[in-house]
Amino acid sequence: MKIRDLFRTHAQTFSFEFFPPKTQEDADELFVRARELKPLGPSFVSVTYGAGGSTRHNTIDLVCRFERELQLVAMAHLTCVGHSQAELRAILHELKARGIENLMCLRGDPPRGQTHFVPAPDGFAHAAELVTLARSIGDFCIGVAGYPETHPECPDKQRDLEHLKAKVDCGADFITTQLFFDNRDYFDFCERAWRIGIRQRIIPGIMPITNYRQIVRFAQVCGAKIPAALHRQLDPVADDPAAVLEIGVEWAWRQCEELLAGGAPGIHFYTMNRSLATQRIFAQLRESRVKALLPPLAPSPSVGR
Repeated sequence: MKIRDLFRTHAQTFSFEFFPPKTQEDADELFVRARELKPLGPSFVSVTYGAGGSTRHNTIDLVCRFERELQLVAMAHLTCVGHSQAELRAILHELKARGIENLMCLRGDPPRGQTHFVPAPDGFAHAAELVTLARSIGDFCIGVAGYPETHPECPDKQRDLEHLKAKVDCGADFITTQLFFDNRDYFDFCERAWRIGIRQRIIPGIMPITNYRQIVRFAQVCGAKIPAALHRQLDPVADDPAAVLEIGVEWAWRQCEELLAGGAPGIHFYTMNRSLATQRIFAQLRESRVKALLPPLAPSPSVGR
């Protein structure tokens, strides 16, 4: 099933993102964790793509396995990093041949040790080009990335939005945001996207904090800020994993509650291949909704329905 078809009947979707392990043993362990999350009823799951295609076959195999063995709607990521146009074309034909219908098209981050993105020889410099190529090869449902706090390589918010609009104009079906910790950034981003003419669904991406130092590194790389209030809670317990988990789950749950109440069309969880935090947040969301005895709010125009 294509994810865009889910949007016709699901005002809000809930999805999980995994990264593909490099060994079969780790892949089997991840499959077990995905099975643990299945009872939560995710709308779809996605599997990321290693730099330069280092985990390409693991990505494709996992997506197929999730769909075949767990009956989950699954999406494969694909990046431009390290690939020529001919290589990308071959990968897209492989995805199509294996029955993969959902695709997240990304430019990708510079390889480790590099500070700036350099296209491969005869490769693409922008995700919009990859979207165009994918559209020419198959009837994929295509997702792209959005940056509520602006892409770290972009000089200003307006130009960053213009890049996003280019991806949409090339055929993207929906947008998933980079992680963020202040919901005002998301709602402002959606409002600005609406004003520039973007009508595709914008799904907020949430990463529950389970490792303080790790999340600080991630935030620096993707240009996300950690609010001072969250820093104040985490700093004293940085070396206490259980305490960090408690704070991370509480913060993410409150984010999700506010986002959904404000009209966000769902939540995309960056699970980091861990199931406990996501399970707990889902349980709390369900409990609060049962107590409220109210249907979910329909997304407003400003959040990209």
